[in-house]
Amino acid sequence: MAHPAPPPRGPIALSPALRRANLARLASESFDLLVIGGGINGAGIARDAALRGLRVALVEKGDFASGTSSRSSKLIHGGLRYLEMGDFRLVREACKERDRLRRRLAPHLVKPLPFLFPVYSGDPVGLFRLGLGMWAYDILASMRNIKMHRRLSPRKVASLEPGLKQDGLKGAEIYYDCATDDARLTLETIMGASGEGAVVVNYVNLLEFLKDAGHIVGARLHDEQSAQALEVRAKVVVNATGPWVDEVRRLDDPATRPCLRLTKGVHLVVPRARVGNRFAVVLRSPRDHRILFVIPWEDRTLVGTTDTDFSGSPDAVGVEPGDVAYLLEAVNAFFPDARLVPGDVVGCFAGLRPLAANDGAIDPSAVSREERIIESPSGLISVAGGKLTTFRLVAQSVTDKVLRFLPRKTAATAKARRRSKNLPLPGGVRTANGNRARSAQQEAARDDYLSQRYGARAPEVMALMQHNADLASPIVAGMPYTKGEAVYAVEAEMAQKVEDILRRRTLVEVRDQDAADRVARELEALIAPLLRSREAKPPAT
Repeated sequence: MAHPAPPPRGPIALSPALRRANLARLASESFDLLVIGGGINGAGIARDAALRGLRVALVEKGDFASGTSSRSSKLIHGGLRYLEMGDFRLVREACKERDRLRRRLAPHLVKPLPFLFPVYSGDPVGLFRLGLGMWAYDILASMRNIKMHRRLSPRKVASLEPGLKQDGLKGAEIYYDCATDDARLTLETIMGASGEGAVVVNYVNLLEFLKDAGHIVGARLHDEQSAQALEVRAKVVVNATGPWVDEVRRLDDPATRPCLRLTKGVHLVVPRARVGNRFAVVLRSPRDHRILFVIPWEDRTLVGTTDTDFSGSPDAVGVEPGDVAYLLEAVNAFFPDARLVPGDVVGCFAGLRPLAANDGAIDPSAVSREERIIESPSGLISVAGGKLTTFRLVAQSVTDKVLRFLPRKTAATAKARRRSKNLPLPGGVRTANGNRARSAQQEAARDDYLSQRYGARAPEVMALMQHNADLASPIVAGMPYTKGEAVYAVEAEMAQKVEDILRRRTLVEVRDQDAADRVARELEALIAPLLRSREAKPPAT
């Protein structure tokens, strides 16, 4: 049967019409690769494989990045603490990928962030040893860090971070990593895959695998929006579902042994004025000496993360009172004037690290963050572990494995393999921005903000507001996110629900849960007309 020609390569809006067309293509075409999971690993695999000329489909049971990939510390980092574990190769790779994301792939999303690492009397790592680690960190980054680390005296620390506890302070080091919007980085990677011809759809759940002589040849899926089932055929299927990897593996073989060790990471959001931190500060929990971060986030402070084993359903992970107490205890110990209590927490989130359980580590924090690629007898390829920073390398390794099953795919040349590290994500393309409105200071600040979030795509969002002044108003007063972004999220970023907009396309809900609750109904009324067309159903199979 002849297949319709794939869409032309290039920037493609993830519109409601594209979603419907993609559902129809899933049911009518066959693919080289089906990726299950729309987090950062699945997105990266779909992009890498599409860049190498494969016919790729990707489905996600919720929204893109709705699991671990929107619940991280929102850092692109080399993994300084992994030096203590002797994992020099991982640190070197992560430093290189951090530099590549910052300079080339996503300069609008990956921004330098200075970290202050204080040392106190009695700390397990003193200033001398920490200084050696900093030199190793800079060397493993090939001396291409944003800036070289530097030592600070206690007096200098007090002048730079006056709210930090001075009692017992021996000094500090300043070093540099990067911050990002993890959900938006994932979304742009999905968009990059779509722009190379991949068929991507969210809110499509895996029901079962299709097999021929014991080998997986596709999957039966369920579209949540139309409530219809469909079948998709693929030569290779990759399971990139993060914390759900073992659940998907059991659909293939109910007797399979688990390959994951799930650990829970909780983050809290508190008013920055209460903490008063100027830098991202590295702390050690007074309870167990585990490394924690206190990160400036505009007018908020992000505190995290915990690292505890988790044995429940990945669908039921949440923030417990004990998690809150643990994190607030650390902040209050090192910022004594903060005096934070649970009522000061304005936002919080919990995510699961899908770590590869292959090293026998007792302490969750000591489990390796490196990925493990597992192939089942039926041909299912599953990905366990990995880091946000190194997702591109994980994707490259997985695609290399996929290609062993597709020997006739001559398009996957060495040149094509290199494209993933050189081609910017959709918003990362540098463009002239001479048409930006500068008639008022407020408009200039808004346009700068949009450029920081959307990069080369910012003029598309600005155009919405220029045509409808009401869309320039904020979703929540005092926050930068506009109603125009909500409309754009539906029309061009495949947002299907209010939660998609409040938690992942913007960060309203993460920054202030109560505010998100107050505006949810108004936002639903704004986007409902845009989503009505989704009621058109794909052909049943």
